[in-house]
Amino acid sequence: MADIKARTEAPPSAAMPLFYSKPEALNPARHGSLGLTARSDFSFARAAHAIPVVASEMPAAMRSYPIVFIGDGKAPVIITGVRQNENLFVDADGRWTAPHYVPAYVRRYPFILAEDPTTAGRLTLCADRASERVVDQAVAPLRDDKVAPFFIGNEPTEATKQALAYCNQFQIDFRATREMVEKIDAHGLFAPRQSKVTLEGGEVLNLTDFQVIDEPAFNNLSDAAFLDLRKSGALGLLYCHLASTNSWTSLVHQASLRKAG
Repeated sequence: MADIKARTEAPPSAAMPLFYSKPEALNPARHGSLGLTARSDFSFARAAHAIPVVASEMPAAMRSYPIVFIGDGKAPVIITGVRQNENLFVDADGRWTAPHYVPAYVRRYPFILAEDPTTAGRLTLCADRASERVVDQAVAPLRDDKVAPFFIGNEPTEATKQALAYCNQFQIDFRATREMVEKIDAHGLFAPRQSKVTLEGGEVLNLTDFQVIDEPAFNNLSDAAFLDLRKSGALGLLYCHLASTNSWTSLVHQASLRKAG
């Protein structure tokens, strides 16, 4: 049985968000010697069979992955595997399988925004010190890959500024997506779903603990309710989710190939 569950964004006092274990607020006094390796390595996502996704990237994501909703908050996620702790799109070398879309949540790592404990409501840029890409520049000459420093003196580098801008945009998209989901939920369009899939080799997997849009309920919405969803911007999310159901077939086929290999 593969239970589809994933952690999404969480406050510092709650369980850590998916992938993160030691996020630290970046500052030049403490992290002046640190930097980020230039290489792309997605090994950290190899065990993630469900990954958070925001509405703005769903048109790209739906071509490769089913989009479903999980948890009490009905957070949208892409399904990247049909077995627990297996991402079918990350190979043994940590490469994301081309030409499939790499979700923004994955590309953001090891950076994340967290609430500044000294200023209520203010977010600060953090980096996960547990990431293998976060290294001390003192050991950079011993490495084959280049290291982009976080700071030069007391000033953030261009790379750090870009990371902050990316995380800020992700946070904006995350909040907008949550508002769309709340609007959809207010119209009673979510329905729990369990699914059984059979791989080409005969293995049967049960996919549980997720929700989908109830298409008959959506089609029976009143004109006023449909207009309300359109004004909220939620229709694009709805249609991307419904279109993404076509990706289950290719996902199951990919799982069969991985099993055979």
